[in-house]
Amino acid sequence: MTDPSDAPFRSGFVGVLGRPNVGKSTLVNALVGHEISIATSKPQTTRARVLGVVHGEHWQAVLVDTPGVHEARDPLNARMVRAAEAALREADLALMIVEPLAEGQRSPGKLDRRVLEMVTKTETPAFLVVNKIDLADARRVAPTLDWYGRTDRFAEIVPISALKGKGVETLRRLIAGRLPEGPPYFERDQASDQSGPMLAGELVRQALFRRTEQEIPYACAVRVEEMEERNGMLHVAAAILVERESQKGIVIGKQGAMLKTIGREARLRIEAVFGLRAHLALRVAVLEDWSRDPRHLDALGYPDA
Repeated sequence: MTDPSDAPFRSGFVGVLGRPNVGKSTLVNALVGHEISIATSKPQTTRARVLGVVHGEHWQAVLVDTPGVHEARDPLNARMVRAAEAALREADLALMIVEPLAEGQRSPGKLDRRVLEMVTKTETPAFLVVNKIDLADARRVAPTLDWYGRTDRFAEIVPISALKGKGVETLRRLIAGRLPEGPPYFERDQASDQSGPMLAGELVRQALFRRTEQEIPYACAVRVEEMEERNGMLHVAAAILVERESQKGIVIGKQGAMLKTIGREARLRIEAVFGLRAHLALRVAVLEDWSRDPRHLDALGYPDA
């Protein structure tokens, strides 16, 4: 009888791709078991690639959460799409995330087809993950499985609900089975390559996405200027950067009400994620056209792929 401890260790990089708002970040968080990548109801939440690490008995999967593939109209969005393309090229396995087709819809939309084309142009092994099955009945799920199955591109087609956890364990098991032999890239207790300040900044940006409307969330970046633990409390100071003076007023709100709401929500998430009481100091500053300036994009952590 073979000793399980003699099994070869398997490890690899798994690119998570899809159009905006299909649940990529929610799936990464579900697979890792920690809040690694921010997830909101607004599309294009993820900007930079984020590594989440899934640990198994004799395997380790490094998840690369990518920005949603969309029509890029400015330098920031162009970099986001190139980041998704680079993740696919570098991956040992790709997960293409889609939603069930809408009722009466016979084939995927333009952006889903664009992601499929990206996947098809590579030789990277790929799974199709049909997310949000908790929000659709069989009349929508079955045609989706059938249409993508006829492409013959996917080694596995897995229906799941990342939010409810349905099918996530099956997907985790299938991922483990497709990884190549190799050493672990991260220590057993490491869930991400994100630094503390990077994660804190993402949690502030998550609160911004949830609390502000229209173009405001997309015109904002967050720069953590200080993060230090003192006497059992985490002290974080961060700047919310906007592109115009009018946006600054909206983020601050009447008598500072909006900024207080954003700060309260972000502080509670920081405390939950880091396991410490936290003091969060936020300020709002104008950095004109930061999303169009390559120097600012580099400095804010959005490097070109």
